[in-house]
Amino acid sequence: MKPQKPLEEVIGYHFKDPKLLRLALTHSSWAHEHSSAGTAPRDNERLEFLGDAVLELASSDFLYSHHEKYPEGELTKLRASIVCEPTLALCAEDIALGSYLRLGKGEDATGGRTRPSITSDAFEALIGAIYLDGGFADAKEFINRFVLNDLDGKQLFYDSKTILQEIVQKDYAEPLSYELISEDGPDHDRKFSVRAKIGEKTVGEGCGHTKKAAEQQAAYRAILLLKGEK
Repeated sequence: MKPQKPLEEVIGYHFKDPKLLRLALTHSSWAHEHSSAGTAPRDNERLEFLGDAVLELASSDFLYSHHEKYPEGELTKLRASIVCEPTLALCAEDIALGSYLRLGKGEDATGGRTRPSITSDAFEALIGAIYLDGGFADAKEFINRFVLNDLDGKQLFYDSKTILQEIVQKDYAEPLSYELISEDGPDHDRKFSVRAKIGEKTVGEGCGHTKKAAEQQAAYRAILLLKGEK
């Protein structure tokens, strides 16, 4: 676990109340291990709840302002691609958020620092902490910088399987398929490796804690490869 200060440098926001940042980085597994008898453990789940609402409002405001011709259905779909777990996990990875988390020993030992469900929740908790510490304007600035900075790429990742299927149906005679390469780890921390194939040709590989997540990553890499070939 890294100290908090470098994270503040990375995100460009310095907390007036460092306790809020520490709470945002505290997973329930750490809180339960360190709570004393009769004292309720304090973790980042309440901040996550708040950050989720702030993120939805900020992203809705951004999309409404920047996509004037989009109907409500398209705005809703695009917002969903922004606030989903895989996208937020990517945002968390960009700032190495997992390395700063306070995790319980068991969670840390089983790969919790890179688990999308944990890092995406912590990212929302971080938004909630910034909101409480500096207000909506500071939280919105953080979201604009680290979430709304590459919408095309994030939507492509979110819709990768659908987009790849459309590309293959349009431009290729052979069918698209996904092949499981390996499945490792204990039940609570499974890791799947998958390859995307057009006919017998491998066009992308991906890994994830679920087959769906691995397929999505494989599809995303396949799209980048096929676009590069064109």
